[in-house]
Parts: sequence; structure tokens; C-alpha cells
Amino acid sequence: MSRRREALPASVPAVRRGDALDVAQLPSYGFGTRSLMWWGTAGMIAIEGMAFAFMILIYFYLRSRALTWPAAGAAPDLLWGTVNLGIILASAIPNVYGDRAAINLDLPKVRIAMVASSLFGIALCAVRWMEFTALNVRWDESAYGSVVWVLLGLHTFNLVTDVGDTLVLSVLMFRGPLEGKHFVDIAENSGYWNFVVLSWIPIYAVIYWGPRF
Repeated sequence: MSRRREALPASVPAVRRGDALDVAQLPSYGFGTRSLMWWGTAGMIAIEGMAFAFMILIYFYLRSRALTWPAAGAAPDLLWGTVNLGIILASAIPNVYGDRAAINLDLPKVRIAMVASSLFGIALCAVRWMEFTALNVRWDESAYGSVVWVLLGLHTFNLVTDVGDTLVLSVLMFRGPLEGKHFVDIAENSGYWNFVVLSWIPIYAVIYWGPRF
């Protein structure tokens, strides 16, 4: 219980010394909205979410102006995109597990979650590579090709950067040195991964099923 209280700055009062407050004993980190990292991550998610939304709007605008869609060739193969969808949804399990473990400062459970998340991330990057080979269109072939490659590319950028962050944090959890703020990093990384997972659902639907309806 004491470790849980350590993670909550609001539960540790400052000490008044005359007309001044002694904050030396207050924790130097906090989770959720008490963390600047949380606000930074939330802002980044908002910006990137808007970018995804604009690209989806552009996709359907271009489709409404085209006589045929896709302009040439076949729609993307379903196999690798669907495999990616299954893996990325499954990756949410260790991600949520790791988030809860980080908030409770439970290092052994955090390590388990980070190893599992790293393996999922590496698998997703490999499958994503295969997705690009199965789009059945070049990026410079048509407006359709450009919008599909950019949409998939934007999500790939988020995927790769977060997997890289996960790998670095995994090494840190095993090698140290560890501070309380590093558990905050784990929690915020988990929050961003939730965005990567959830954003893939509409993007998958647009890229793989949009051309089929």
C-alpha cells in the first residue's frame, strides 16, 4: 500500500515551515494527468489522430471523383493486413498488463509485459513490411496509390517509433538504473500504444475494404 501511495503525489502533503512550504519530500513524478509526459502524449495523439482523419477524408474525396477505384490493378491483398489486425489487437493484452504493473511499481510484472510487448512489436513490423508488398499499387502510380501509401506510411511511422521506444524501455527495466519516473514512461508508452492499436482499426477498414465496396 505504501508503494501505491508513493505513486500518487496528491496523497503526500507538503510541510509548512513558517510562511513557506517545504516540498523537498514530495515525489518527483506522478501518473496520469499529474505527469507532463501524459499531456505531451495526449497532444501528440490529438495531432496524429487529426492527420489520420484528414487522410481518410482525402481518400474518400478522391474516390468520389474517380470513375474507377482503384484506378488500376486490384485492391490490396487481405492476408497481411488482416494478420496485422489480429496481432495488434492481441498486443493490447500485455500492454494493459504492463500499464497496471507500472502504476503499482511492480518491476517483475513490468518486465514480463515489456518483453511480450517487444515481441509483438517486432512481429508487427515484419508483417507491416509484407503489407507494403501486397498493396498491388505503386505510390506514384495514381492518386489512389499515393493516398494508400501515405495512410499506411503514417501508421507505420507511429508503429516503428513506439516499438523502438518499447525496446529501449525494456532494456532499461532489466539493466537500470531505475527511478520512479521510468515507471511513468512505461505507463505513457502504454497509453500511446493504445492509440496505435485503435487507430489501425479504421485505417485497416479504409485501405483493405474501402476498394471492395
